[in-house]
Amino acid sequence: MMRIDCPQCGPRPESEFRCGGQSHIQRPPLDCSDAVWGDYLFGRDNARGEHPERWRHTYGCGRWFNVLRDTVTHDIGAVYAMTDRRPDTPAPLAPAATP
Repeated sequence: MMRIDCPQCGPRPESEFRCGGQSHIQRPPLDCSDAVWGDYLFGRDNARGEHPERWRHTYGCGRWFNVLRDTVTHDIGAVYAMTDRRPDTPAPLAPAATP
């Protein structure tokens, strides 16, 4: 089970939270085409690796926040406010060469 560090309540088990899907999705203008609107409503990235998500502390403070989570390992790289930009994370280190 993952442990998520709620900005208000501190580290809690994953069972107290609900994932709200991909973060940082921009709503298109009102005069957009049906195809653009459909992509906004239903199109989401299914990234392998680091992925920004919205989470809500449902059984705690009830607040929404963003989590930068690796979809393969479930490691959490960052937790940040809904109004903050996605933080830059360092690139993974290349494996050391063996002599």
